[in-house]
Amino acid sequence: MISREENARMTLTGAAAPAGKLMRLYWQPVALTEELAGPRPVKAVRLMGQDLVLFRDEQGRLGLLDRDCPHRGADLSYGRREHGGLRCPFHGWLFDVEGKCLQMPAEPEGSRYCDRIRQGAYPARERNGIIFAYLGAGEPPAFPDLDCFIAPDSHSFAFKGHMECNWLQALEVGIDPAHASFLHRFEEDESTETGYGKQFRAASIDSNIPMTTLMREYPRPIIEVEPSPFGLRLLTRRPLNERQTHLRVTNLLFPNAFVIPMSAEMTIVQWHVPVDDTTNYWYAMFTSFGRAVDKDEMRRQRLELYQLPDYTPRLNRSNNWGYDPEEQRTKTYTGMGFDINVHDQWACESLGPIADRTREHLGTSDKAIIAYRRLLLRSIEQMEKGETPIMVLDRAAAAGITGPASMDAIGPAEGWEAYWKDVDRKRRGNASWAKSAA
Repeated sequence: MISREENARMTLTGAAAPAGKLMRLYWQPVALTEELAGPRPVKAVRLMGQDLVLFRDEQGRLGLLDRDCPHRGADLSYGRREHGGLRCPFHGWLFDVEGKCLQMPAEPEGSRYCDRIRQGAYPARERNGIIFAYLGAGEPPAFPDLDCFIAPDSHSFAFKGHMECNWLQALEVGIDPAHASFLHRFEEDESTETGYGKQFRAASIDSNIPMTTLMREYPRPIIEVEPSPFGLRLLTRRPLNERQTHLRVTNLLFPNAFVIPMSAEMTIVQWHVPVDDTTNYWYAMFTSFGRAVDKDEMRRQRLELYQLPDYTPRLNRSNNWGYDPEEQRTKTYTGMGFDINVHDQWACESLGPIADRTREHLGTSDKAIIAYRRLLLRSIEQMEKGETPIMVLDRAAAAGITGPASMDAIGPAEGWEAYWKDVDRKRRGNASWAKSAA
């Protein structure tokens, strides 16, 4: 059982909190690239309780600064993008992407006061539609050679959504193999021919059976959790008969992401990133090993459920997540529509702003949750001892973190351990850009 102290140690991400210090050792998504489109690429953002401003200067360089001007504290997200930086409208102080003060036009002629002023600035990098930020001290770690980072732009798509709860309870849903048989159960299966871009609508590899059918009809999975260089690998089997098993391979990508299959040719990496301790954004990268991604269709589908400019869900606590008791009786297990993101949102947000884990009663099917919490607490302890936690990588180590493999397939009951690796190798062999999975 988790104590209140352990719960706080795992969930709170302010700059002084143990988990907050740990999370600052890693690159974290801070915005979608598309959020800096348009004539004024300046955006207020909040990450792990810190108020920041993200912008591109006139040369196209990314800048990420503390949002309060060091002069009198005015909000720099209203700044003027000019003369090589971002200028505060209050008194004209000008800062470049490195936080250097370039001008103080109201100070006396010849004053060098601006040489002594430095605004908090943080590295920012783009990867396939997502802008990542590093809020830690010292040199940031290297990006691993994950599929989502090395795939060509044509084979990748990124999106995000806002959630009203702590990041950890949102992440834990993604590494819970058992919940899909219930939370995402549909009483009628949509044709796999019309399921493009929709999670759980595709057929499992080596079959024409929709994922939804398998999850519904085989609700008691056999779950195995293996440690890996990137975090945890989850192997979930649902025996179909003496000869066949449904096999789902997913992954926990430390510290706050998971990798899951979407279809025979597409996988998803999804981060749950603290805005503060009671809200988070999920950021998803969809990567195709086959045809190019239809980005317009993927975006259209998601904008039916999310509103710009803040990517807030149309179905939420204020309207009971769209709950319809008649639908729950006849069509879906939740009665909350056919998009699984809404189901996950209800499951996470209904736990409260920060879930009280002292009241939990975990079972055998929660072994991935248990393994991850142990890894998280152990990594915090390593950080506090001055040791290097998992996935804080130099370039040499980052090159060895590839993949990871993720799939949904019908395989043999005997020899499934080799089967899923063979399927992954074959899929990667058909994608010229893909590396072997770690």
